[in-house]
Formats: sequence, structure tokens, C-alpha cells
Amino acid sequence: MTPGNNGASTPEDDDPFGYLYADGQANGAQPPSGGYGYPNSVNRVRAVGTRQYGQQPQHAQTAPYGQVPQQQGAYAQPNAHYAAPETLPGGAPTTQQQMPGGGGGRGGRGPNTKGLLIGAIAVVAAVVIGIGVAMLGGEKDKNDSGNEAGTAPAQSQDSKPSPSPSKAGESKVDLPTIDAKALRLGGGATLAQDVKGAQSDGGIYVGNLNQVGSSVTWTVNGVPKDGAYTLFARYSTVDEDQEMTLTVNGKPFGDKLNMSNFTHTSDGDFSKGWTKTYAWPTLNKGTNTITVSCQDGDKCNVLLDQLWLKAGQVKD
Repeated sequence: MTPGNNGASTPEDDDPFGYLYADGQANGAQPPSGGYGYPNSVNRVRAVGTRQYGQQPQHAQTAPYGQVPQQQGAYAQPNAHYAAPETLPGGAPTTQQQMPGGGGGRGGRGPNTKGLLIGAIAVVAAVVIGIGVAMLGGEKDKNDSGNEAGTAPAQSQDSKPSPSPSKAGESKVDLPTIDAKALRLGGGATLAQDVKGAQSDGGIYVGNLNQVGSSVTWTVNGVPKDGAYTLFARYSTVDEDQEMTLTVNGKPFGDKLNMSNFTHTSDGDFSKGWTKTYAWPTLNKGTNTITVSCQDGDKCNVLLDQLWLKAGQVKD
């Protein structure tokens, strides 16, 4: 073999049908006899089953052109030269192996989706329960606040006094108050202290008021402003209910001053009949004159202890 001429039998020049062409015949191509193509061509034919896995390959004889190679076994019988790869040393495994790590195939285990789903449901349930508790708590607070009683005092529209028995030690606050001995007496009215229970200074009270023309007058100083006030009178009576005339700044005020027997004393003991009554006169700012008197038609069997004022129309 010389440079520039690689000969006629190089693998790239192997044409199995070269003998059919003129140029192939000129180059010495002949019909196959144990091989293909040109003389000394490379023999690549191998009978099926001649290769043994894990063994050194052996070249099988090639049948003459046009003849069928002799079969190594009968129909439906295994070929002696062939063995399944899994039966040979180093061959493919015969059993399916499970992939480590739990792959997604049928033989492996996928992600623990059941556990994740249960966890998600638990979180959602906790949130829903928390919202429900908050709403119930909020609803409970709302109901509690609605059940609270109002603190604003109710104002009565009753224009007639409904006195109640007086209590010892009641305080007279803010506006002026006067004891019996400081009142200006008129008619047959006199001061006395024989009957127990009077709260004025020294236990002194006004008696003999059950005569027509008898009276007591209070000149009130220091009324802060014009408006409605409540005049309270502490007195004692027994047996029948009594009533006297009330005069404010020289004018009779409304109906008679109610001086009923609220203690229901019936044995003539005036010491058991101490109580109080009230009226709602309108006063002027500064000085005002208030008179309680026994006039024709009045019932005046009372002992008068004290007088005092409160702002507005109150009952106690």
C-alpha cells in the first residue's frame, strides 16, 4: 500500500453489489462466495444466536450465496446458541427492584398527601372555631350591655304631693331651711316643746295653729334664680287628715297644702305622728315670702316643726 493509493479493499470501498457494474468488474469485483463485494472484502455476516453474552464472540460459517443457513434447532425449540440475558452472568436482573426514596411509580411510594390534607383541614377548622368564639364573645358582650339598667332618674309629672313619714336626721341641703322658733308667728300661733320628736333646735315647734287666722311666715333670702322649687314642711298630726292654705309672695298657691295623717296615728299621741309634706311653688331670684295659715274651711290640727327648700320639683 502506497501513499495516494489505499487499494481496492478498504472498508469504504466495499460495495456488496460491485460485481454488477462495469467499473466494479474492472476492479476485480466478483459474485459473493463466503463474503460480499470486492476480493478480500471484510466479512461482517454473523448468524443469529452466535453471540454469547459474557463470552468471547465466535464467527459462524456463512452459508453459500442463495442458500439458507442451517437452523440450530427445531421449530418452537430454543436455539442452543441463544440464552436470555437474565440467565447469564452479569445479565439483566429478572425482578423489578423498588426505587429507593419512594418514587412516583406503581412500585414506589408517593408524597404523604393524606397527612398533608389532614393537617390543612385541622388548620382551617381551628381558624373557623376561633372566628366563631370571637363572634359569640362579641354577641355576648352586646347582650350584656343591653341588659344594664339606665341610671338617669325618672321625673314624675304628678302635680300633687304624696308625703311620706319623715326620718330622723334627714339632711336639708343647698337651699335655705328654717326652724320653728325663727318663723314669724301670726294669730293664735305659739311656740312649744312639750311633744317629743321635733327636730328643730331645742325641740321647739309651733302649736295652736287650729284657729282661723293662725299662721307662720318665712321670709326666704338667697334664692339663686327664678324657677320651680320644692317647699318641704315637717309636722305632726293625729286621727283625721289635715290641710292648710299656702301663700307665696302674697298669692294663694294652687290647692291646699296637704297635711294628711300619713303615720296613721289614731290614739291622739302627736309624738308618733311626725311626718312631712311638700308643694312645688315658683320662686323669684333673691327674697321670697312663704306663709302657711289656717283659713276658713281648713283643717289645722297640726304641730309645725321646720320648713326648707330644694331646687326643682322633687319629692324627697
